[in-house]
Amino acid sequence: MPFVHLHVHTQYSILDGAASIKKLFSRAAQDNQIALAITDHGNMFGVKEFLEAAEKTPSVKPIVGSEFYVAKESRFDKRGREDQSSYHLVLLAKNIQGYKNLIKLSSYAFIEGNYYKPRIDRELLEKYHDNLICTSACLAGEVSRSIMADNIAEAERTVQWYKNLFGDDYYLELQRHQTDVEGADKSTFELQERVNKVILQLARKFNVKVVATNDVHFVAQEDREAHDRLICLTTNSDFSDPDRLRYTKQEYLKSQAEMEEIFADVPQALESTVEIANKVEVYSIDSDPIMPHFPIPEEFACSDDYLRHLTYVGANERYAALDDNITERIDFELETVKKMGFPDYFLIVQDFIAAARDMGVWVGPGRGSAAGSVVAYCLKITDIDPLKYDLLFERFLNPDRISMPDIDIDFDDDGRSKVLKYVEDKYGKDHVSHVITFGTMAAKSAIRDIARIQNLPLPESDRLAKLIPAKFPADNSGKAPDVNLENCRKLVPEIKDAFESHDPLVRDTMEFASKLEGNVRNTGVHACAIIIGRDDLREFIPIGIAKDKETGEDIWVSQYEGSQIEKVGMLKMDFLGLKTLSILKEAVENIKKSRGIAVDINNIPIDDNETFELFSRGESIATFQFESDGMRKWLRELKPTRFEDLIAMNALYRPGPMDYIPDFVDRKKGLRQIEYDLPQMKEILEETYGITVYQEQVMLLSQKIAGFSKGEADGLRKAMGKKIKSMMDSLKEKFIKGGTGNGHTIEILEKIWKDWEAFAQYAFNKSHSTCYAWIGYQTAYLKAHYPAEFMAATLSRNLDNMDEITKYMDECKRMGISVLGPDVNESDYKFTVNKKGNIRFGMAGIKGVGLGAVENIIAARENGGQFESIFDFIERISLTVVGKKTVESLIYSGAFDCFEPVKREQYLAPGSKDEPFVEILYKYGQRFQNDTIAMGNSLFGSHESIKPVRPDIPVAMEVDKMELLKREKELVGMFLSAHPLDQFRFEVERFTTNSISEASEYATQAMQNPSLRGKEMIIAGMVTNSKSSMTKTGRPFVNFSVEDFNGSMQFALFGKDYENFMKYTHPGTPLLIKVAVLQKYGYQQNGDDPAKQVDCELKVRSMRLLANTREDFIKSITLNIPVSMINRHLRKDLATWFKENKGTTRVLIKVLDYENQMSVEFVSIKYSIALTDSLLSQFESAGIEWSITPSLSF
Repeated sequence: MPFVHLHVHTQYSILDGAASIKKLFSRAAQDNQIALAITDHGNMFGVKEFLEAAEKTPSVKPIVGSEFYVAKESRFDKRGREDQSSYHLVLLAKNIQGYKNLIKLSSYAFIEGNYYKPRIDRELLEKYHDNLICTSACLAGEVSRSIMADNIAEAERTVQWYKNLFGDDYYLELQRHQTDVEGADKSTFELQERVNKVILQLARKFNVKVVATNDVHFVAQEDREAHDRLICLTTNSDFSDPDRLRYTKQEYLKSQAEMEEIFADVPQALESTVEIANKVEVYSIDSDPIMPHFPIPEEFACSDDYLRHLTYVGANERYAALDDNITERIDFELETVKKMGFPDYFLIVQDFIAAARDMGVWVGPGRGSAAGSVVAYCLKITDIDPLKYDLLFERFLNPDRISMPDIDIDFDDDGRSKVLKYVEDKYGKDHVSHVITFGTMAAKSAIRDIARIQNLPLPESDRLAKLIPAKFPADNSGKAPDVNLENCRKLVPEIKDAFESHDPLVRDTMEFASKLEGNVRNTGVHACAIIIGRDDLREFIPIGIAKDKETGEDIWVSQYEGSQIEKVGMLKMDFLGLKTLSILKEAVENIKKSRGIAVDINNIPIDDNETFELFSRGESIATFQFESDGMRKWLRELKPTRFEDLIAMNALYRPGPMDYIPDFVDRKKGLRQIEYDLPQMKEILEETYGITVYQEQVMLLSQKIAGFSKGEADGLRKAMGKKIKSMMDSLKEKFIKGGTGNGHTIEILEKIWKDWEAFAQYAFNKSHSTCYAWIGYQTAYLKAHYPAEFMAATLSRNLDNMDEITKYMDECKRMGISVLGPDVNESDYKFTVNKKGNIRFGMAGIKGVGLGAVENIIAARENGGQFESIFDFIERISLTVVGKKTVESLIYSGAFDCFEPVKREQYLAPGSKDEPFVEILYKYGQRFQNDTIAMGNSLFGSHESIKPVRPDIPVAMEVDKMELLKREKELVGMFLSAHPLDQFRFEVERFTTNSISEASEYATQAMQNPSLRGKEMIIAGMVTNSKSSMTKTGRPFVNFSVEDFNGSMQFALFGKDYENFMKYTHPGTPLLIKVAVLQKYGYQQNGDDPAKQVDCELKVRSMRLLANTREDFIKSITLNIPVSMINRHLRKDLATWFKENKGTTRVLIKVLDYENQMSVEFVSIKYSIALTDSLLSQFESAGIEWSITPSLSF
């Protein structure tokens, strides 16, 4: 007997359902089921994906629905436990009108009824019940709950209410989940049978049809154990817990035969499923773009007229004179916009960008293909002139193909939220929404999750998860395989071994992780996507809610994710926060503050020599898009002299086109001849030295050579970029025909087409490259002309990324700019530039120092001048705002180091009553301020003699310098006043071959460069943290991190290495380590080809304490002394120094006679010395040059 599943939970019933929509349709089709419903818990997240899957499975009719949560009374009731639970109710849409009522109900459930769950109530049902089919749901339904509570009268009233509302579209559900599967819940079936008996009676009494359902949560029987573990994750229960929540394990998409057997005694319940399916129409929720209406002034007849007016007003501002070329382009674009129906789109964008600028928000020059629009340029949506750089409008809007426009806008980080608020206020909160995202279980998290609930030991869980690579190298097709457990099983031998492990716990962990991988795990909010609707968005899409990260308030989010929003007609824009704009803004503010110069960054000269020299020297660290090591290498080779060179490099420096960079460089330098297949190509390819770099060049050439229309040229760009073979074949035929018609030979046309096929898939969007090259140029201009101000802004905007901070601090050192620690007499909120042109650390960057405290300190400084002493500071600032913990943070961060001669350790020293001086100081400040207030309120006023006596500053006590430095790093994120390795700079400079960051880079490069595999290096660093653990087999291992002046790295020691080197891994231990670049795991196909990419890492070969390396590695020192220096005083000094620094290092003295060009070497038999820092300083001060030859064998 035919049967249709009407109660189906997909993976969008998050952490409850584990059914893939695609697999559900496949299984339904295999069983010849005529229809399939989606009824996820309380949401419509999966509906669009469900309908798209249905289009690919035409034999199965899609039925859209949801299992709603119904409040016991009002959806507005949120009174604690009594309103935490709710009833379940299944609603199915009969047609598009029913679908629209579904989205309203689902939206209101989130917006108004969300309390633990999104809830509707009877009031909403009465309002939005038309064209909906209603079923009474599972045991959690209102009717079932009343029956289980033996309240039959209430059950009858409920049935009557729904029957009166829905009429013949109301059905009573029957479910039978009988099970004998081990570990399954058997009590559910008993309850179902008890409820079913009464439901059948109620159905007869009130003439309501019954319908059979199976509460589907996974696709097939073999998925039941994976789903069981998913429920453990949901409830945070151990799999072995006897009291955990269990399902019946019957919740799969059963066949029609299975359902017929289960409900053989109630055939009418099976018939009802088909009846319901036949009531449902097939419909589409896709829509043409539903553009919002922009309010226009009354004097304009329509949006097109107003857009034309604004465009020409802007054109007269942008261009000195409007020639035919400009007006023709503007008119073409305006006509295309009118034809496509998008004038309001442009008006909306120009409006909020203008508002942003009025609010002081920095806006980017443009991004993506929108920069190809002259209309956008005239409206000041973009800041790059498309005519000047040959940027094409049809790359943005193809006149032959209507598609949604896509203008993405960059705002400075701080200003983005202001623009969003403006849009909400202008169009109404119900017209604006954010976009949902779905987080899925990735391979690593799936392994860790399953391992946790199965009690797999943590070290083994970590080991398995760490076997998952970050990415795979590209295979023979040029495409990198996706990182998932299926591919890992094929490509990572250790993962394959785990799947086939003799240990059932390991084997099960991998198997169930593989089954649950990709399952939706949580929802989020897209970082930049915004929807603006013509009307209330609840008329078009289901809306959910999320918490705003900044304000904590509820914000609207679509229930459909970004790729589906535009398909249903919604206008989606990306409001992006670009950190570089914040850096530019802050740098300009720094320049104004430190030099009194107002820089107009949008009107700097495009041909500035100093800026191009900076690029040519490769000194582009901290510049936008041009700071990577590889890019800087090629900039040094290229030596760019014009802005077009930067646009090209920005486009070329990516995988694929990067191979063309050497040719590009050689052609610019004249080392390779520039040739063109056709003379007509020179005009278009001349700026890139004859190389096709941009998509726009292909488009222009196709028009010039073969007479393509603008729309056809864009179609060619799309076909080549996406490798659409059928489209390519058709266009090639047209290209050959058009080209020969213009007098070109087939041979030349075939060559040009072949070249395009090879490179066009890599060709970049010139519009985007131009915009971002301009931002890069702006950053380089500021770095070249105002280096300290620019670097201060860069540091301020990277405080949360210590790797970047370290890199930029090193760049400051290279530039001769000192980065000084925090100072209460000079620091501002952020990094600033002082009068000497050095950068001062901002107090807001000190951990534990709040914004209010910083404001109070700065205000006190501005009102009363700089603080003269620590007592002056504690007397003048407000101790109710600047608390004791804040004062301690200022001490340890070095912010009081300006109050010489008081040292940090003196604040920790005991004063009277053995209290630390910091406590005494703070109490003194409180007493002083209280007395000042009291005197101010006195009739007699204040008097100097009444002020409390300042306490004595104790003598500095012996303090561990390392501990002070450690506290400093905890507070400011880095070592500023000194570095723990400073005392070992001699050793680091002479005994290491590479820094940690250099060694790490070699390991990365070894993936593609076989010659680097096996390379040994010597590095030095301080152990920062260490954790010992046990493997599953009970063998110990240790993970530890090592940090040097510029970077850090984590290592692990197992087996013999653990036995030999474990003693060195205590935090705070300075080490010298020999490492090697070795293969981490293989990626070998077609034999062991050394050219194949493999993932490599640094492994420890040997290690030793750094502290005694000087003595062990240096067996002798040679002092080079000119004969003219030798006298009685020098001999006496040398003897004294040698006696004071006795050790084991031999002394050789080479006497140099420059006049006679000879030297004599003497070996000291009497003295062996220790090469202390003080001794080496004495040699240096005496003008004695010395040399050593260290032995680095260890």
